[in-house]
Amino acid sequence: MPKEINLEELKKKKTVRELLEFGIINIDKPSGPTSFQVSEFVKEKLKARKTSHFGTLDPKVSGVLPIAINRACRLTEYFIHHDKEYVGVMKLHKEMKLEDIQKTINQKFIGKIVQKPPVRSRVARVERQREIKKFELIEQDGMDILFHVECEGGTYIRKLIHDLGNELKIGSHMLELRRVRAGIFKETDEKYPSINLYEFEKAIKECEKGREESLKRMIIPAEIVSKLYPSLQVKECYVKRVLHGSPIYEKYIKPIKKEINGLVCAFAKEKFIGIYEIVNERGIIAKPKFVLQPID
Repeated sequence: MPKEINLEELKKKKTVRELLEFGIINIDKPSGPTSFQVSEFVKEKLKARKTSHFGTLDPKVSGVLPIAINRACRLTEYFIHHDKEYVGVMKLHKEMKLEDIQKTINQKFIGKIVQKPPVRSRVARVERQREIKKFELIEQDGMDILFHVECEGGTYIRKLIHDLGNELKIGSHMLELRRVRAGIFKETDEKYPSINLYEFEKAIKECEKGREESLKRMIIPAEIVSKLYPSLQVKECYVKRVLHGSPIYEKYIKPIKKEINGLVCAFAKEKFIGIYEIVNERGIIAKPKFVLQPID
């Protein structure tokens, strides 16, 4: 495969204004506001044209809520469906041994499960399949149990806890929930940890005084999408054609070492061109899903 995009080097070359035009901020959502309200708050403070978040959290749920800024909003659908990770507290309606509950989880709630969205959900209440990759009980204090879940995007954790209580025939409900990972965005990340709203506001105020360092550190180049999908390097002489909507022909790209399928990112060196789908038909390697036009 072509050499991986060096996000840190790319970020150093960009101004704050350029990063805000095509960037993401990993916000630590507090309990209380809706995900939309947090997204709008970021939009207002940054004076951005548009913002969008990568996956709704209930108002009472806190944690990782990546917010796309301006043209990075075009990438939302390519981030939003990836796995999520949560830590929370459930309350049993009757005390039961931790080992017995975990046994039921291992038998009934690991792997592919079927969920119907809760009554208050805004989506159609039809059964849908979701994958639970990990559901571990960490510790117990009477009828309160600390748990850890890793699951497919779109899984309703509150419903998962409710369904577990029904399966156990003792009832249970969720007391607290925190999202610690949304796809590649984590609560504790060496380079891009989640930022609380106080830290974010403080960085905005510093930026208004001409000190941009704190805000720049918080902004993730949207080219990080290349961590999710393989990259194709378009030869410089064909970039203009590709930007005008041409599919990517085999001769347009630098050689790749192994077969790839599905979605890919197209780059010209470190410049992001767009998201493409591999088709491999009549000399065409990939067709565009969307192309990020350069700003004049």
